[in-house]
Amino acid sequence: MKIQSEVEHYILKNKPKDECGIFGISCDPEAASLTALGLHALQHRGQDSAGIVTSDKNNFFAHRGMGQVSEVFSDVSLFHTLKGEISIGHNRYGTTGESALKNVQPLFSELSIGGIAIAHNGNLTNTHHLKDKLIKSGSIFQSTSDTEVILHLLSTANGTLLERLTYALNSIRGAFSLLLMTKDSLIGVRDPFGIRPLVLGKYKNSYVLSSESCGLDIIGADLVRDIEPGELVIIKKNRIESFKPFKTTQLRPCLFEYIYFSRPDSILQGRNVYEVRKKIGEELATENSGDKNKIDIVVPIPDSGNASALGYSEKIQKPFEFGIIRNHYTGRTFIQDSTSIRHLSVKLKHNPNLSSFKNKNIALIDDSIVRGTTSIKIVEMLRNCGVKSIHMRIASPPVKFPCFYGIDTPTKEELLASKYSIEKIQNYIGVDSLSFITLNGVYRALGFKKGRNNESPAFTDHYFSGDYPVELIDQESGSFPSQLSLLIEAKK
Repeated sequence: MKIQSEVEHYILKNKPKDECGIFGISCDPEAASLTALGLHALQHRGQDSAGIVTSDKNNFFAHRGMGQVSEVFSDVSLFHTLKGEISIGHNRYGTTGESALKNVQPLFSELSIGGIAIAHNGNLTNTHHLKDKLIKSGSIFQSTSDTEVILHLLSTANGTLLERLTYALNSIRGAFSLLLMTKDSLIGVRDPFGIRPLVLGKYKNSYVLSSESCGLDIIGADLVRDIEPGELVIIKKNRIESFKPFKTTQLRPCLFEYIYFSRPDSILQGRNVYEVRKKIGEELATENSGDKNKIDIVVPIPDSGNASALGYSEKIQKPFEFGIIRNHYTGRTFIQDSTSIRHLSVKLKHNPNLSSFKNKNIALIDDSIVRGTTSIKIVEMLRNCGVKSIHMRIASPPVKFPCFYGIDTPTKEELLASKYSIEKIQNYIGVDSLSFITLNGVYRALGFKKGRNNESPAFTDHYFSGDYPVELIDQESGSFPSQLSLLIEAKK
């Protein structure tokens, strides 16, 4: 339906989505510096802005800015002003929504029970519904971030901090990992499905919370465990208390974290991301058993295709070559704002190693195809190098459905696999053959022998299946800003 399509397009394009990095530490005199290091390790999760808030138990101190961590915190003297032994930090990635200093996290607010800072990884699916109610009751919003809704819910609730948190958390829907900080405590929360990651670590006498375990590694902290789905932990001094504020929980972490977003050296839910990607490559080769007879070399599209390409190469017993060299000083292409910039970014990001390709039959391995922009440009570059044939193999199923849980995929009409068959995508990209791993193949790589179809889904895989575990309240109810309502009314 055209109007529903316009609603989806508006919501996806204008809400600030947050597939971000969060890091927090308690009870350490160098809390701000350690948080900055943690954010450096989580830089792949967000390059648009960064911020840190600290507390010395009496006052809060903050610094936020646009850009990467090294840019925002380039002045070492800043860490002398970020006083205190408790700190939380946030990386936000560039999106098609509004990039503005007012949306840079952690956000801070003075409540009747004291000051509180919050950092959010994920996305709420009932933001507009809640925001309309809060505005009608007198709330005034300072940003366009869905995270601010949580602060207003805490403000309007009654009781202790725990009671207010329980009320706020049971009001919101979506995917979220949260870090909150009061003047003397660090708080971590993971949504009831555990869609977005959050891990607990130990550094000397301090507890650490991080989006990924690589954030712990950089400061020498030990990984203790994953925060459980629907768990709320309150860390005060060197003590930790665990609460379960949600009535029901079910672990269904985001499958795309393993395929693409997380750093390969991270451990999520006990699984090393690199090993999972390598096993996905092995399954991809198993599902394309005839490739052994028509491939000369295996070439990954770096960097997220590397591990899968290695597993694929070992399985078909063909040489693995770094035939494409990546410039690591550019951002991710599929989350850039405009089409022209995405095209330019591909050229800046990848360059062929000419000597590898002449008269070769190549298996080109990538983690996913979203819009197809990167794939088209890389295939063009390889054709110009004199390759004999290009056989593209994708280490994820076709991405057919948009994400409303915090990864900035395009609207459904922009997703290549939602519009075209595999044969049409093959022709569009310009390769000699194209194959995607099946969803069951990904599940087998994760250790599920029967695959997804014969077991209850253990992961959130809506990109491929259309199975959204959390209700899409704003998207399904038509709860969206008034300017879009006027636009649609004018078109009726």
